[in-house]
Amino acid sequence: MATELDRDEEAPRVRSKVWVERGEVLLSEWRVELLEAGAETGSLAAAAERLEVPYRTAWHRIKESEAHLGVRLLATESGGAEGGGSRLTEEAADLVRRFRRVSAGLAEQVERRFQAELGDVLR
Repeated sequence: MATELDRDEEAPRVRSKVWVERGEVLLSEWRVELLEAGAETGSLAAAAERLEVPYRTAWHRIKESEAHLGVRLLATESGGAEGGGSRLTEEAADLVRRFRRVSAGLAEQVERRFQAELGDVLR
């Protein structure tokens, strides 16, 4: 049983993760963040660095999602005078927008449901 001291340290917070899978992960919060970081930086390497993962991991996850979704997510240009880079395809930008629309507010809904059902325990 928790004591008053234990309860004063920090209120419990309910956490949840959302992803879409069909045997393999198609889309997840992390993969959407990776795509958004790629769009912001113009580079998958910079996006991987921002998310603190190896470039190879980022590249592999994007390729997995592309294969399972059946759409190209990143358009890449290699090297050259301009230095190359990556940008989201129109399909990827649309997927990111729709994923964000669906996931927006889910954390708050989950928190409310847990408080309604387990509020007495979570205080």
